[in-house]
Amino acid sequence: MDGIILVDKPSGITSAEVVRRIKAKVKPSRVGHLGTLDPFATGVLPIMVGEGTKLAPMLEGGDKVYEGVIKLGAETDTLDRDGKVVREAPVPSIDAARLAEVARRFTGKIDQVPPVFSAIKREGVRMYKLARKGNPEDLEPPPIRTVEIKDLSLEMIGPDEICFIATCSPGTYARALARDIGVALGTVAYLHELRRTRSGHFAIADAISIDDALTIEPRHLIGLRDALPDLAEIEVDDKTEKLLRNGDSRALEGQVPAGTEMFKVIFQGQLIAVAKATSRVTATIVRGFSVTN
Repeated sequence: MDGIILVDKPSGITSAEVVRRIKAKVKPSRVGHLGTLDPFATGVLPIMVGEGTKLAPMLEGGDKVYEGVIKLGAETDTLDRDGKVVREAPVPSIDAARLAEVARRFTGKIDQVPPVFSAIKREGVRMYKLARKGNPEDLEPPPIRTVEIKDLSLEMIGPDEICFIATCSPGTYARALARDIGVALGTVAYLHELRRTRSGHFAIADAISIDDALTIEPRHLIGLRDALPDLAEIEVDDKTEKLLRNGDSRALEGQVPAGTEMFKVIFQGQLIAVAKATSRVTATIVRGFSVTN
């Protein structure tokens, strides 16, 4: 099997556990995932299988869309509902105008301090492992990073709860966003619910349950060609295919699609390579795929 299985991850398990369960069904094929979701979070989790793992560099840069609930008045050490409350503060009266002002403040490029409980490495060790060893409050936070919130809506759904929808760049931490929104509103906060409804061009409407994913039916697999819908493509003949299989990018000379940088190379309906234009007529192979008909 080669391609993408789009899973609607349930709450209560890690993204790595989803990978483990699917890998057990498709051994010895390689399996990986795009964009980690925290255990309590749900939503779109693209699982790459076999040759699909080679697509990671071409898929991991897409925007993400999240929907969730921010709980005001308390902050946890993990910045989500699974953590231990480390501070509390009164929740002020918040009207729609105040929420709209805060939403504007966090729209665009912003500086964000990632959570201490994160997969960011410090001296080769994941920070969440360091946080679990001692008091997370004593651990120096990760370096500030610049992220982009392309669209953000906030709505009060209770005296101490805010519903949000955010479209953001890769690397954005929704837990850190919840924390910072709480501070901006004059209180503290943590992320109570989170659901990813889009990852790049993969949408929740097309995702399947983990139970369905574990049946490993071909109809649940997004093929390599279809996983890159935004790339132009060319169809090559037998001679060109053989040359490309031997690493000879000169076989693409004169076949580069106009006005594109990256493009797909198709043989008999299958993706055999992704190439990058080096001029208007020449290109080089970025990634080859060993899918057979």
